[in-house]
This record gives sequence, structure tokens and C-alpha cells, in this order.
Amino acid sequence: MGMSSPLKPAVLHILLALATEDRHGYAIMQAVRDQSGGSVPLRTGSFYRHLSNLIDAGLVVESGGRPEDDDPRRGAYYRLTDTGREALAAERRRLGALLAAFPDGKRPA
Repeated sequence: MGMSSPLKPAVLHILLALATEDRHGYAIMQAVRDQSGGSVPLRTGSFYRHLSNLIDAGLVVESGGRPEDDDPRRGAYYRLTDTGREALAAERRRLGALLAAFPDGKRPA
């Protein structure tokens, strides 16, 4: 998963979900659904495959921390690594350059 290549929509949304706070798996899936307006379908199996790949690539780690009032059934919490933040920033720059390439800043229909 090179940082220079475009991120898959599901991967991008998982990283975005972790950009502001550590979250457990279900909360990440809810955030992806909300962020994408439901356009990025993410079933439990595919979510955990993506998450495993992100962990293997060093973009996400288990954070180990959970709020004291958290439901203990929620499982592990995850957070972005510095490498994950760099990958997200690189994707933001890539998408910004792509949008800037449209004449007069107009987006395609």
C-alpha cells in the first residue's frame, strides 16, 4: 500500500475516521457510513480485512486505551500512526491537485 498511489475509498474513509480520535471497530464502521453518505459499503469481514492490511502496513495500530465509562464489550480501539497521518495527508494533496486541475475550479458533472 504505497503512499503515492491512490487509496481505495474504504481505506481512505477508515483513515479519516481515525484522524480525530481513537475508535473501536464498530464506531469506525459507523463513521465510514456517515462520512460517505452510505456510498462506501463496508461489511464486517471486509472492514477487518482492510484494518488488518492497514495495521500490517504500519498506518494503524491498536491504541490499547479506552475511556473509563466505555462498554467493555466494544473490543480494541485503534489509532493512526504517524505513517498513517502522512498517508492521509498525501492523499489529501493528491485529491486537491486533481480537483485543481479542473478548469476554473469546476468539478465534473
